[in-house]
Amino acid sequence: MAFVTRQFMRSVSSSSTASASAKKIIVKHVTVIGGGLMGAGIAQVAAATGHTVVLVDQTEDILAKSKKGIEESLRKVAKKKFAENLKAGDEFVEKTLSTIATSTDAASVVHSTDLVVEAIVENLKVKNELFKRLDKFAAEHTIFASNTSSLQITSIANATTRQDRFAGLHFFNPVPVMKLVEVIKTPMTSQKTFESLVDFSKALGKHPVSCKDTPGFIVNRLLVPYLMEAIRLYERVSDGDASKEDIDTAMKLGAGYPMGPFELLDYVGLDTTKFIVDGWHEMDAENPLHQPSPSLNKLVAENKFGKKTGEGFYKYK
Repeated sequence: MAFVTRQFMRSVSSSSTASASAKKIIVKHVTVIGGGLMGAGIAQVAAATGHTVVLVDQTEDILAKSKKGIEESLRKVAKKKFAENLKAGDEFVEKTLSTIATSTDAASVVHSTDLVVEAIVENLKVKNELFKRLDKFAAEHTIFASNTSSLQITSIANATTRQDRFAGLHFFNPVPVMKLVEVIKTPMTSQKTFESLVDFSKALGKHPVSCKDTPGFIVNRLLVPYLMEAIRLYERVSDGDASKEDIDTAMKLGAGYPMGPFELLDYVGLDTTKFIVDGWHEMDAENPLHQPSPSLNKLVAENKFGKKTGEGFYKYK
């Protein structure tokens, strides 16, 4: 009888442990790697919704610029949100900024974080090196997520020992404004991890959608070929197709789009678009949707990336 009782107690104990390990992670502390537009935007919305945030980048100068940009963005939010109570708006800005710490040493700050969101350069080798290093220092429960817009999440996750706690978390620019977040689940991502990231996205006030680890996920898989076809239409202008101005006008007035494709290309970043197309072309060179564009390549070679550099398909003051 005693033996049976011990076996029963072990069974109950094992079931409790399994149940605990199956519970979702409630994300309270977030580490964002990368202080560019995307990383700063993610840090801002996380801090504004009650999360403690550490923003990481390579230098203090970059981080100072990031925090300045976050403050300016927050003041715009506060101006609308607290239009009739300026004091409350100032308090909102100061409180949000106070929950964002900065660091130039990612390994030293991930030991107690619930979630690491990476938003650095779109380079698989660089991302793999980062996550391989952080994997050694992060807590066992910590979830890793990449904000990549084009790389395979599985290829990044394979650099770590926590493939079950790794997923894609793809935000859209500008992060404080855009409501969508794509939550990308690899074949190894656990259901617990996936649900934790869906809950986190909702806590940010975003609308999460689910997607498997397919090239471009949902939005870019549909959007980039459309943008590239607009460029090809423009490149055939000598044959009498259409100008970029007329293409933009046609899609805004005829299809009801808020931006034409060339305006959107400049907004997204020509370098980002080129990187995605080049990656897809490398994977499937025969696909006509994945063919490089001479016009796009020329502009990027001249460091004309769109709005962020002041010139792309259009010029900006």
